[in-house]
Amino acid sequence: MRAKHNLPIPRLSLWLTHAGMLAEQFLRAFWPFFSVLMAIFAALMLGLQDEVRVEIVWGVGTVALLGLAATLFVGARRFHFPTRAEALMRLDAALPGRPIQALIDDQAIGAKDADSVALWHAHQNRMARRVAEAEPVKPDLRLADRDPYALRYSALLALVIAAMFGSFWRIGSVAEMAPGAAVAGQGPSWEGWVEPPRYTGLPTLYLADQSDPTLSVPQGSRITLRFYGEIGAHSLTETTTPLGTEAATEPEQDFVVERSGQFKINGPSGRDWALNVIADIRPQVAVAGSAESEAGGQMKLPFAASDDYGVVSGSAVIELDLASVDRQYGLTAAPEPREVITVELPMPITGDRADFTEDLIEDFSQHPWAHLPVKITLMARDAADQEGQSEPYATALPARRFFDPLAAAIIEQRRDLLWTRENATRVSQMLRAVSHLPEELFRSDTAYLRLRVILRRLEMFNEYGLKQEQQAEIAEALWELGVLIEDGTLADALERMRRAQERLTEAMKNGATDEEIAELMQELREATQDYMRQLQRLAQENGEFDENQQGQDGESMQMTQDDLQRMMDRIQELMEQGRMAEAQQALEEFQQMMENMRVTQGQGQGQQSEGQQAMEGLAETLREQQGLSDQAFRDLQEQFNPGAQAGESQGNEGRSGGQGRGQSHEGQGGQGQGTDEQGSGSQQGQEGSLADRQQALRDELNRQQQGLPGTGTPEGDAARDALDRAGRAMEGAEEALRGDDLAEAIDQQSEAMEALREGMRSLGEALAQNQQNQPGQGSQEGDMQADNRDPLGRAPGANGTISTDENLLQGEDVYRRARELLDEIRRRTGESDRPQIELEYLKRLLERF
Repeated sequence: MRAKHNLPIPRLSLWLTHAGMLAEQFLRAFWPFFSVLMAIFAALMLGLQDEVRVEIVWGVGTVALLGLAATLFVGARRFHFPTRAEALMRLDAALPGRPIQALIDDQAIGAKDADSVALWHAHQNRMARRVAEAEPVKPDLRLADRDPYALRYSALLALVIAAMFGSFWRIGSVAEMAPGAAVAGQGPSWEGWVEPPRYTGLPTLYLADQSDPTLSVPQGSRITLRFYGEIGAHSLTETTTPLGTEAATEPEQDFVVERSGQFKINGPSGRDWALNVIADIRPQVAVAGSAESEAGGQMKLPFAASDDYGVVSGSAVIELDLASVDRQYGLTAAPEPREVITVELPMPITGDRADFTEDLIEDFSQHPWAHLPVKITLMARDAADQEGQSEPYATALPARRFFDPLAAAIIEQRRDLLWTRENATRVSQMLRAVSHLPEELFRSDTAYLRLRVILRRLEMFNEYGLKQEQQAEIAEALWELGVLIEDGTLADALERMRRAQERLTEAMKNGATDEEIAELMQELREATQDYMRQLQRLAQENGEFDENQQGQDGESMQMTQDDLQRMMDRIQELMEQGRMAEAQQALEEFQQMMENMRVTQGQGQGQQSEGQQAMEGLAETLREQQGLSDQAFRDLQEQFNPGAQAGESQGNEGRSGGQGRGQSHEGQGGQGQGTDEQGSGSQQGQEGSLADRQQALRDELNRQQQGLPGTGTPEGDAARDALDRAGRAMEGAEEALRGDDLAEAIDQQSEAMEALREGMRSLGEALAQNQQNQPGQGSQEGDMQADNRDPLGRAPGANGTISTDENLLQGEDVYRRARELLDEIRRRTGESDRPQIELEYLKRLLERF
């Protein structure tokens, strides 16, 4: 057999197979050499040779070079250059039937037989076609059996890290580390950084990159230097610190720049700069507007603050301006010493604090200096602990204003008592004079009783020497009494509406602010809605409208809730424009309309629903509770002034709410005035003791709670919680009555009535919400819904509509209203006692708006 060399093999396939075999041999022989070489380059590029002594560098370098030479020698011995025949055999082994070997072979037998020769040629032609289609054989480059610990990959990873974080030029530092020149190998070099104070937010400077001969840095910047090489080759000279530094040669230098001066590095590659220190400016703060009283009585004081790097915190110090106080009446005596008021200034949660304007909102209504002349001094502090102070701002300390004359008088006596304890006798005399003839002055029996209790305690404390704790106790009680009289706790909706109208009239006479007028108008709106709902309830209960709601001419007025809202909006608009005469006239017309108004009842009402029946039952319970409270009050009066009950009953009748008062004594409470005049003993004989009647009323309330509608809704749950509180208060009143503690019983009964009212309001909202959710159940004209306002405080429209005629921001000055909302959000954000989820929500609002 002889070989044939003109084979039809594709040259590219054969060449690629040959190259693959060469790559196999090369990698299998020299992978240790390349691994050692990559490890050496990685160490040099990372600059590890600069971190150790030169002896260690040369020792490790010698071992690395020996290893490199050894792996090169072993690899050269293992390397075998593949031949063309071996490439043919690799390619032939990858083809089916080994066609290359078949083409090389010769026919051994049958060479003279024509048929045998023809068969042999056909076989070779078939093999030739297979060879012509041959593909290159992929090389086997796997080294896992030769490198089980993957050392080649570790070396490659080190080289990649060195290429990313190191420098190829660091390899040259090895050339300077010649034997006998260790000092030169380490080289005279230095590094330095300028680190500004962290609160400035400025970046750190690398001194070697600073080419400008003058370097401006903030005051308090820290300069750090490191000297490499022989000690003494470099030195530092600087004049930026109080003592300065002259030719310091320590390897590490660290100092804080306090003033401008020279900064010089002496030695090889030395540099020098003129340091210009930028001084930290003190923060600036000033009052940016007039101090005003908001609707709730909080003081609102705008202020502006600025600093070069931002204000960190601030405070306001409020002190009494005694020289400007009008020293008359209770302020004639010398005041008791009191500490100045110190409050924190609100800071922006987001945004730049370098220059901003904010509002200080605090409530000083209960402070003894309320409405008295004070001086307000603002202070701001920056991160360098520098303080800036504003000029004292003189103003009357804004606080809550009381428009009810009786409430204002009580608050004035409270101020006099807090001014000095020497006024205790005068205050007690004033309170006794006020409460001498209460019939025409007090609208609430509870308020009158509380005043008498406060008066007795004050006189008792004053007799034995009024102490500071007792002074604070009486002042707190007087404040609560003033708020009670100002806000009112009347059960009758008509009286509440009249009360709101009177307060609004007093506010117009006394020149109230826009915020106070808006608050009083809102109170009038709510009272009017309650009154109209009460009218509708009476109409449904009696089957017809009360004839007392008729006008004097026998005619009646019919209007929707939107009509009333437009009238009240007009009154508020006139007052905000300063047209008080027109506003007063419009308010009088509104009062007359409300007296003569008749609500149009919806058609086709049919039987009362479950919710209406529940509301009727709760209303009856409230009336009976009012009757019990009135009877307990008369019994208490009889204890203090025996025999005077009959003479005072008529006066109490008027104070208890007129017509509503007469109704409250029907049912369990008796049969009206005639029964009351028979005396307490007769009444108990006929109807049982007050404690028994209170217990029966509490049992009735428990029964009504069983079938209360609105289960599962927030309004329904709120109604049940309020009724639970009412039940507990009734239980406390019953215990007090059995213990003959009438004063405590009256307080508990007042809490029970307030809880009942709150429960009825929540139940009404639940019923109104349920009515809106049911299709085809829209209310007719004049159907007064519960006080179902949207989150912006707007009342819904009439006839079940969701839209309203009220503006979104309720006023022409929309920017002022938006600012007020933002201020309120910021104020609530500063109250750390609020739930964390609410604080996070408020912060998200501030970040967005």
